[in-house]
Amino acid sequence: MRTGIYGGSFNPMHIGHIELGGWLLENDYLDEMWFLVSPQNPMKRECELLDDDKRLGLARLSVECYQRDPNARIHFPKHSVKVMDIESSLPRPSYMVNTLALLRERYPKREFILVIGADNWLTFPHWYQADKILENHRVIIYPRPGVELNEKDFPAQVNMVVGAPENDISSTEIRNAIRHNPDYNGEGLVAEAWAEIKKQKLYL
Repeated sequence: MRTGIYGGSFNPMHIGHIELGGWLLENDYLDEMWFLVSPQNPMKRECELLDDDKRLGLARLSVECYQRDPNARIHFPKHSVKVMDIESSLPRPSYMVNTLALLRERYPKREFILVIGADNWLTFPHWYQADKILENHRVIIYPRPGVELNEKDFPAQVNMVVGAPENDISSTEIRNAIRHNPDYNGEGLVAEAWAEIKKQKLYL
């Protein structure tokens, strides 16, 4: 089973994340998409990072509610998109090479495919043991606004998808809007997640 692995802080998860996963399923690049909520991204220093359980809960709520919304832009089979907390059991900071090794050990019958944005591909050579990731896994790169890549430079196991939704939504911009824009109405978030953020007064 082709299982996409998309790791990130998801601080918070937004509609763009979910629609990318759904699009990859809809267009037969993957059989399942797993979002891995990272406890700490070694390439970032997050001073506004919600604790793991809150981010995990918001992400799961977002996926579940988007999936059952009849007006959603992209539809995908139930349970084909999952939110996982696998990295919570690993030493911190968590490195993707270690996460993928653990997944191969736990689920030997699955093919795990790393899913990253074009902007992250630019920094990929600086990832911890990036060469080992490429030795063991295929990589799907999805487009990001304003980032151009030369596919001729890609290794054989790296594929850039064409036509995936290029979403300008940013978790950083959402956090800033919650904190500084009194007129912000949850744009970019699943409605139920926005309601929960307001209820718990998160990101203020």
